[in-house]
Amino acid sequence: MIASLSMYDRPETAASNDRLWAAIRTALGRGPEILTRDGDVWDHWLSPNLILAQTCGYPFRARLHDKVTLVGTPVYDLHDCPDGHYYSVIVARADDPRDAPKDFAGARFAYNEALSQSGWAAPQNHATLNGFTFTNPIQSGAHRNSARMVAEGQADCASLDALSWKLMQRHDDFATNLKVVEHTTPTPVLPYITAKTQNPEPLFNAMTQAIAALSPEDRNTLAIKGITRIPAAQYLTIPNPAAPPA
Repeated sequence: MIASLSMYDRPETAASNDRLWAAIRTALGRGPEILTRDGDVWDHWLSPNLILAQTCGYPFRARLHDKVTLVGTPVYDLHDCPDGHYYSVIVARADDPRDAPKDFAGARFAYNEALSQSGWAAPQNHATLNGFTFTNPIQSGAHRNSARMVAEGQADCASLDALSWKLMQRHDDFATNLKVVEHTTPTPVLPYITAKTQNPEPLFNAMTQAIAALSPEDRNTLAIKGITRIPAAQYLTIPNPAAPPA
C-alpha cells in the first residue's frame, strides 16, 4: 500500500506530515505505517495499491482524472482565496525595476515542470488573458529551484505555488531577495486522490477527522485548515496552455 504527501514535504514540514498521515491512518483503520517518500510520483499516482496521495491539478486533468478517484481538496491558509483554491505568485528579484508581468514577456522565466498548474499553466494562462506569453522558459525541476534561480540571477522571474512561496518565506533566506510582481487568478488546490478502485468517502471522512485533530502547531506548519469537495469537472475546465519548447 502507498500513501504519499510529497507536494509540500520538506525537512521543516516532514514531521507534521508524518503526524497527519498517522492520524488519517488511525481514523481510516488501514494503510501503510509510514509515508512513501522515494520513487517516482507517477508510479505512486497510478499504482493500484494507492491509498492516498496529493497530485497537481494539471496532471489530474491532463492524464489522471479517468485513472484515479478524487478524494477531496485541501483548504490552505492563504489570503484572498476561496476555500480549496490557491494561486501562483510571479516573483522577480527585489531590485529588478520591472513591476508588471508583461515586462518579463521575453525575460528568462523559470518554471518547475511543464505539467505544473502553478509553475507553468497558471502563469501562461494569465499571460494569455493579458495579451502576451512568457517566451524564454527555463526548466528548474522544483518551485524552490525556480525561486533560487531568480534570487541568484540565473533567471529573471518565476511562477511559484502560493503555499510553496509561503513556506519559502518561512524557511529560505533567499526569499528575502525576491518580490511578488503579480498573483494569478485562483484555481482549485492540488487534489487528494486514491486508486480507481477505492471508495473515497471513508478517506474524506478520515482526513476531515485527522486535520481537525492536529495540534495548532502542526496545522500552522502545514498551513492546512481542512478539506473540502471540489468537483472533478471544475479542475477539467481550466485551459491547458501550449507546452514549453523542447
